[in-house]
Amino acid sequence: MKKSSFTVVIVLFLAACGHKEQAYDASGTFEAVETIVSAETTGLIKQLDLEEGQVLKAGETIGYIDTVQLHLKKKQLEAQITAVLGKKPDVPAQVAAYREQLKQAQKEQRRTTNLLKADAATPKQLDDANAQVAILKKQIAAQESALDITAAGLTKETLPLSAQIEQLNDQLLKSRIINETAGTVLVKYAEPNEMAVAGKPLYKITDLSTIVLRAYITGSQLSGVKTGQKVKVLVEEADGKYKTYDGTITWISGKAEFTPKTIQTKDERANLVYAVKISVKNDGFLKIGMYADLALTNKP
Repeated sequence: MKKSSFTVVIVLFLAACGHKEQAYDASGTFEAVETIVSAETTGLIKQLDLEEGQVLKAGETIGYIDTVQLHLKKKQLEAQITAVLGKKPDVPAQVAAYREQLKQAQKEQRRTTNLLKADAATPKQLDDANAQVAILKKQIAAQESALDITAAGLTKETLPLSAQIEQLNDQLLKSRIINETAGTVLVKYAEPNEMAVAGKPLYKITDLSTIVLRAYITGSQLSGVKTGQKVKVLVEEADGKYKTYDGTITWISGKAEFTPKTIQTKDERANLVYAVKISVKNDGFLKIGMYADLALTNKP
């Protein structure tokens, strides 16, 4: 009985040791691409609907910055454009008198031509009628040209004003706080009714659906890894067990560095290591800064 009990104790002890000893080739911590979203215009934050830990969609409007002054400036510029364009000449109205004279001159020209055919007018009278028609046509052309130049000049005067309106429209658009990157809000830097300044951070966001493990391998392991390689990532749970994830090596550093103090590789004799990044699909358990071990399962 004693021998049997002793055997059971040894088996349980070895099983426990085997459970704790996990085979791994490197260690590291999880990180993610963090994006700091800043204000694009200056003004009072009227609305900012987000909290730390909130998941945002790409293109989601989460607030806006006060735009009253921008709207008033835009109205002022639009009024200036209207005033300038109001000075444009009405070309048809201003040449109407000349055109009426031309009609009469052309009518006289036709009458004189008919009289000349009936020997009731002289060639000189027809020449005078033709000259009058030609003069009036040139006067109309000159008047229209002058009026067109004036109108074009006034239109050009409005171009800088129109450009300013486009700038205001862009600022009005940027006054809307739109989340461009889908992800989880990590830090909130501003609150409603605070003053926003262009370039001032509003919040930090990152996409945690896929997280990156930055691990370190030795020079002797370097030949056994390549980008695109499938690996196993082991994360210790609260009960001491390990949770395993599938990962893919996406980057291998081309430069050696000294082992970070917080990281211990399998080969403790190596002073220089190479950083690698492993992309891991996150089920919600993985967090930034969490430690994990790397097992190079499918070695080429």
